[in-house]
Amino acid sequence: MTDPLAELRDAARRLRAEGHTVNQIAEQLTVAKSTAYRWVGHLPLDGSSEAAGRRRIEADARRAVHRAASRKQREDAEREVQDAAAAWVGAPALRELMLVGAVLYWCEGTKSKPDNPRYDLTFTNSDIRLVELFVRFIEATGRSRQDLRYRVSIHENADAEAAGRWWAAQLGVDPGSFQRPTLKRHNPRTTRTNIGADYRGCLVVRVPRSRELYVWIEGVVEGLAAPRAKDPSHRKVDDRR
Repeated sequence: MTDPLAELRDAARRLRAEGHTVNQIAEQLTVAKSTAYRWVGHLPLDGSSEAAGRRRIEADARRAVHRAASRKQREDAEREVQDAAAAWVGAPALRELMLVGAVLYWCEGTKSKPDNPRYDLTFTNSDIRLVELFVRFIEATGRSRQDLRYRVSIHENADAEAAGRWWAAQLGVDPGSFQRPTLKRHNPRTTRTNIGADYRGCLVVRVPRSRELYVWIEGVVEGLAAPRAKDPSHRKVDDRR
């Protein structure tokens, strides 16, 4: 007479030899996981079997789905924070724009040095948001963005003309007013990630006859960085939301 339990144990061992996990064996044989573990838990799991390969593929797929879901959740949360911050900013007052513009230039613009005096404001950046903010700062001083000098700085194997058209469209200026682009020599030994249609190099913005504005910006930065007594009326950013 055949022993059904012995047949199940033998089937469990065969499945284990084929690379199945305890959970898979319990599911296929319709037994408790504890029972399947008692039968085959002492047997090593063959990682080279076909079942093990399928198991790895399935596990990789589950991890990919989990990573995608986690990334989507994180991106949604970050977007919510960014939207709230943008709403909090609102439309900056003139004084705020001038302060931000001065600091922005001092971080990203060309500085005058004793051995190389340069006073025309020259701002370079690859982020259209920062370029637009700088141009608005210049406009707040009474200049027109149409009167500024623009030049694309980009790697020589990229499409400089297309990049120039893109920058001009983003800023709302005439592409014909752009100066000849500066081409960076390509080094084939360097692995670059700034490639493809979305790579548009940096935009160099020069403000002609801006010596007085340069001197004013330097004074603003000195004023902001000057040590001073703590003002008790200052509140945390969170209190202003």
